[in-house]
Parts: sequence; structure tokens; C-alpha cells
Amino acid sequence: MSDEDITLTAGDAEVIVRPGNGGRIGGLRIGGTELLRQGPKFGCFPMVPWCGRIREGRFLDGGTVRQMPLNSPPHAIHGTARDGAWRTARVTENEAVITHELTDPWPHSGRVTQIVALAEDSLTLTMSVETYEDSYPAQIGWHPWFRRSLGGADVTLDFEPAWQEERGADHLPTGNRIDPKPGPWDDCFGMPGGVGVTLTWPGRLELTVASREEWVVVYDEQAEAVCVEPQTGPPNGLNTRPRLVTPLEPLEAATTWSWRRL
Repeated sequence: MSDEDITLTAGDAEVIVRPGNGGRIGGLRIGGTELLRQGPKFGCFPMVPWCGRIREGRFLDGGTVRQMPLNSPPHAIHGTARDGAWRTARVTENEAVITHELTDPWPHSGRVTQIVALAEDSLTLTMSVETYEDSYPAQIGWHPWFRRSLGGADVTLDFEPAWQEERGADHLPTGNRIDPKPGPWDDCFGMPGGVGVTLTWPGRLELTVASREEWVVVYDEQAEAVCVEPQTGPPNGLNTRPRLVTPLEPLEAATTWSWRRL
């Protein structure tokens, strides 16, 4: 099937899926109000086969040091799948399944599958990485750009992480866990019971980003948007906390965004 845009609807919720633009969610409208920052680089893009930055683009893959392109010098950032075309495998009124074949510069073959499932009061994104041949480290995550304002007061964030990853001058975790600090953030937090972050647009909408994964990056240093990014490991995790994809065991993760009007 093609890589043309897909529109899903459930009640007064509408989602635009853009397979041809990195498999990203191009829009999420609730009652006609767009929640995601618009533009070809925004919306919500999948981070795979790694999340956030890899230090100097290098990671250990078995006994081999791999070098990824430095697309955020001096580091490599956010994986390769957001830069490639995805293909549509299946579509119903409120669900889409899209796939992406891993290829250069990633050194291994494999398939990424993303399921986008819309309900009247929630959106669930499920992603998996499977390998055809060899085993390799990988990560899965999502990078949504939520609009800071929906026309009223700015959004507020509410979450209770167990720790914050200390961030070094190179923007990567140092390996030390510290007590959470007030924002603004471009930081990774640990939530061992599962990610739960609530965004509230006062008088408009409350939305909770949830995941069984225990890592979330929060980025709110831009005026237009805030990002709440559930992921299977911290930045530079291919080096520090690798998750292995094997022929018998794919890597899978999911996040659900649930909302209610205020």
C-alpha cells in the first residue's frame, strides 16, 4: 500500500498519520482543537532504533564499534526511522498499521511496525522492532510536540519521577541519579512504576501520557511547544542500558495518551 496520509476518527477526535514523513503523527485534533505543533519536523515522530542522543554517534554492537551520522553534532540523535518513508499495511476507521524497513546507515536489517489506535478519549501508539537475522541493541520512543497554548493559559506539567538523570555539559546523562529539579528541562527522568505525565491546558483540556516503560524525557525549552517522550531507555542508552532485539524476541513498547475536557 502507499505512504499517503491517513486520517483516523473516533467521536470528535481525529488523528493524521503520515507514513511518508517518517511515520509521524501529523496532527491530533480534539473537538476541532489541534494539540500538536504543526510542521514537517513536528507532530509526534517515532524514535527508533535509538532515542535521544548517542555520544559522538558511536555505540558498541557486540564487539564492534558502530558509527552513526552526526545529525546533531557532536552527537547522533533520535534514530533513523523518522527520516525514512513508512508503508501502510492496514487501515480501518480508527486504526492504522504502518511499517518501516531498517536500512543504511543502521547496520542491521529489521522491520519496525507502528500501530496507531484512536478511541474517543485516548490514542494508543504501539511500536515493535523485529530482526530477520542477527541480534542487536535498539531503543523505542516517541517525540510528541504538544502546543504550549491552546489559545488560553500555557500548559502545565505534573509528574512525580523517582529521579532525574544528571545531565552533563554535552547534554547526555552522566550516570548519576539526582533529585528532580525544577524546569525548564531537556532532561531524562526515571519512573520505575511506569511513565505518567499529565499536561493541563487550564480551562481547556487535561491529557495524560502513560507508558509501562520507566524512562521519559521532558523538553520544554522552546516557546511554542513542550515534549513528553516515553522511551525504553535513557539518552545514550545503546551504550549504557542496551535492550537487545533477537530473532526470537522483538523489542516492543507502547504509550497511551488519555484526555478529558475541563
